[in-house]
Amino acid sequence: MLQVAIAQPPAKRTIVSRRRFQLVGALVFAALLPFAVRLAISGTEYDTAATMNALIGNVIAVLLAFWMRLSIETYPGIRASYVILPTAATGHAIMLAALVLTRLPYDRIGLTLGFLLHVAWFYAVYFSVQRHARPHIAIIPYGRVKALASIDRVYWSTLSEPRLDQTGQYDAIVADFSAQLPDKWEAFLADAALAGKIIYQVKQLSESLTGRVELDHLSENSFGSLLPARGYFHLKELIDFAFAVAMLPLAIPVMAMAAVAIRLEGPGPILFRQARIGHAGKRINVLKFRTMRTVVIDQITDPRLAAITDDKDDRITRVGRVLRHSRLDELPQIWNILRGEMSWIGPRPEAEILSHWYVSELPFYRYRHVVKPGISGWAQVNQGHVAGVDEVNRKLAYDFYYIKYFSPWLDILILVRTIRTMLTGFGSR
Repeated sequence: MLQVAIAQPPAKRTIVSRRRFQLVGALVFAALLPFAVRLAISGTEYDTAATMNALIGNVIAVLLAFWMRLSIETYPGIRASYVILPTAATGHAIMLAALVLTRLPYDRIGLTLGFLLHVAWFYAVYFSVQRHARPHIAIIPYGRVKALASIDRVYWSTLSEPRLDQTGQYDAIVADFSAQLPDKWEAFLADAALAGKIIYQVKQLSESLTGRVELDHLSENSFGSLLPARGYFHLKELIDFAFAVAMLPLAIPVMAMAAVAIRLEGPGPILFRQARIGHAGKRINVLKFRTMRTVVIDQITDPRLAAITDDKDDRITRVGRVLRHSRLDELPQIWNILRGEMSWIGPRPEAEILSHWYVSELPFYRYRHVVKPGISGWAQVNQGHVAGVDEVNRKLAYDFYYIKYFSPWLDILILVRTIRTMLTGFGSR
């Protein structure tokens, strides 16, 4: 039997770490407290309907955000800090839109205070309890579970016998459902599920914790589970277009300043156009701000070397380095989004010459074109810049993870982590 030791015993779970306590606390701080504050400030002279609508709106917003967090955090690989702000903002934005559209009176101060306290509460919980917490998961020692031992984000323990009364200290149980489990272990899994225990399939759990779909385990039967949700695929096209139009008033002044900086630094075109491979393997011309010296680019005879850029590449200009660090060099690709060629979020479109090279070297590489390429993607926020075939192989594992778990929740997570990338520079390319 496989034995996986725990590095150290996980701390006993406190009441603050329990979901019910967190939800009740959010309702108290984000709904009841703003309501009480407004009553205390206004006394008897307040708009009853507006204050009550703000209370109800804050309650519903907290419930919506909590449901979205549960949907996103199905597996333990998602860090809570990445989803607190976007889910809270989405929940309160939905309620504000509903109140505006229905023309019901509402208390703006109460709604604003509710949102701020909602975010503050969950970040306080995160930094006090969840930041350093690791789940404690029990392993059923059959099948392909040995690789779990190399993932250090979890406390692992191996079950020696199928006894439900000995699983109280575990947050979940993981098993390889494709393995031939003895009857007593099959019965144990059924009993554990009926008792409300969380049970993970080893493959999905491993993918969640690493953020990758391992290519070595892919077969032609795997691609059925890698087909993206078509309903969201088409909805995302509308969202991409609407968001691109909404971003234009903000993006145009920034692009104008970037263009002036590039022009002042030296000769050469402001924009860089490159043939890349897009959705369904179609050739597209991607726009970027030029970040490299034109003369040096033209002197490279090998087109593959010209298409590959290292983070410390001498060809990058001073202005170009700033643009790449902040990802602002990608802003002209709003035009590609308006043309329907790209998305805000998706696998990065590879240069045509590199794509043909990778297709000849890597199995299944073409399959990453099943979704639209994006300005930012799951591989970029996890891995950063890559160039060599070995690194691209790992990047492909991230791309397949994105395709398999293609959803608005994953896009929200990538968006939040992209903002972090723009501020820190990790993943800039």
